[in-house]
Amino acid sequence: MPHSFHIPVLGLGYSIDTPLKVARYGISSVLSIVDDDLIERMRAYHSISRSVQFKAIPKDETDSRSKRITAYLNLLLEIITDDFKALKQQGFDAGNDICRYFELLPDTSKLKHGYELMLEYPEGETKQTFQALLKNTMRMGAIDVNIMAKVDKMNYVDGEYSGDFNTDALSALRGFAESKLSASVVLSAGMNPKLYSYMENFEDFFPDENGKLKKKITLKVSDFRSALIQAKFLAKKGLWVSEFRIESGLNCGGHAFATEGYLLGPILEEFKLKKNNMLIELFKMYQSALVQRGIQLEKQPEQRISVQGGIGTAAEHDFLLQYYNLDATGWGSPFLLVPEVTNVDAKTLAQLASSRENDFYLSGASPLGIQFNNFKNTTIDFQRAERIERGRPGSPCTKKYLCNNTEFTQHAICTASREYQHLKIKSLKTAGLSADEYQKQFNLVTEKVCLCEGLCASTYLKYNIAKAKENIAVAICPGPNLAYFSDVYSFDEMVGHIYGKINLLREVERPHVFIKELNLYIDYLQEDIKQQLQIFSDKKRKQLNGFKQQLADGINYYKKLFSEIADQASGELKELYEQLAKSKDKLDGLIVE
Repeated sequence: MPHSFHIPVLGLGYSIDTPLKVARYGISSVLSIVDDDLIERMRAYHSISRSVQFKAIPKDETDSRSKRITAYLNLLLEIITDDFKALKQQGFDAGNDICRYFELLPDTSKLKHGYELMLEYPEGETKQTFQALLKNTMRMGAIDVNIMAKVDKMNYVDGEYSGDFNTDALSALRGFAESKLSASVVLSAGMNPKLYSYMENFEDFFPDENGKLKKKITLKVSDFRSALIQAKFLAKKGLWVSEFRIESGLNCGGHAFATEGYLLGPILEEFKLKKNNMLIELFKMYQSALVQRGIQLEKQPEQRISVQGGIGTAAEHDFLLQYYNLDATGWGSPFLLVPEVTNVDAKTLAQLASSRENDFYLSGASPLGIQFNNFKNTTIDFQRAERIERGRPGSPCTKKYLCNNTEFTQHAICTASREYQHLKIKSLKTAGLSADEYQKQFNLVTEKVCLCEGLCASTYLKYNIAKAKENIAVAICPGPNLAYFSDVYSFDEMVGHIYGKINLLREVERPHVFIKELNLYIDYLQEDIKQQLQIFSDKKRKQLNGFKQQLADGINYYKKLFSEIADQASGELKELYEQLAKSKDKLDGLIVE
């Protein structure tokens, strides 16, 4: 890949068409394929704007979800391929997109060096040959897709279960697998054996006669153990994990999958030490499984390792790549402040640009029951409060992607829905709770919001394609790292910041990415201890002490690490030690009785 960073998935709508904006410049990005209604509307929008024939795929058509996803991904590929071809046909004149392609590259790039050398040549045949060579080395960024593996709702037609192959996650995978893309599916949010096994049905996930994979698998993981378990499961089926995408448990956007106190630095260290042995072990399983399918493969396929979550400076980007021998980093939330790249409506964009640290918080807003990185004062938060005030908490459930609760109903419903919250509050009223406990439980129930609509609304507002009377209350889920970026930026500025050409955080007080995550985990532990004060069980006490010990081990790891990189950190080292000492004091002050 030309670049050493990628743009991860950003909610449902925020990166739904990001590849259209960045892939022609060689930058890879990820879009969500959860919401086929959003996808169909975006296909209509971009088809019309590009004068491409559009034929709607109705919701009631057989396998409509899969077909919509396939059609949209094929449209993206068609448009981006045309844009890339047009870019390559341009002359190397200042201001042309082809020059922008090369100027966005890091200064360490051999391709960038070749471009700069070409510019010094006088006009003539040699320069033209050089330019043709440069054009032949240009590559598009990947159009990758994300599936939350366990968000896999069962679907019914006329009250009858439509079958395992038509659950949400499997239908989405089929839509990707049957598209023309040569790209990766990024699987997140845990392991789904049914989904993983389903990939065996598509030839694109297996190597061709040249050993190449048209469709690749990327696992988003939070620790080495889970990565290895999932990769083994797949390898035994002849499915290769082409990339492990390590994400911070708490210092990221969207849903937060907190580890049991395992910090990013120690996790990366484990991958660094064990990845070669893991590669050998997985390849043996993979080879054996392929033989059963009549496929002979002698050469190990590529297996990349990347990291994302809270990275904010070029120095952090470079250090992570070099020290841990990584292939790339992911930069997500900062791109929410780049209108050229993501879909944030004007009002929300202004709020993000003027935000402070206390505007970002870990919440229980997700109907999935997973903690969710949230942002204060969004329009969906105001709407939620207004509905409670009117005595009608909860949302009309129109899309039903997050229906997973059968506490009161035979078929699963969403905990953010008006139906569920009405039933749950009714049950609380008859549960004999004290006034304080009732209010606490009421708040937990009504904290849930409709993410299906909220995470799409900003896209509809930006493109002015909201339907009449459609709910356009915006939910957004940036990581806490966004607090340190305080402006609206151009695409070139953000890429330049990542590569150290400019510094968007000059004179901004910001903790190191490792320290920030550590402090988030300490706060997380502190809150967990508070929640358990009156109901400490032996099992919970043991878990909390184990969590605390892992954080203490992480602090010791960072002490050793910072001493090893003293030459690289120079003047920053003293500050890092001071930040670490403060964190240790806070952790030591947490008592698990």
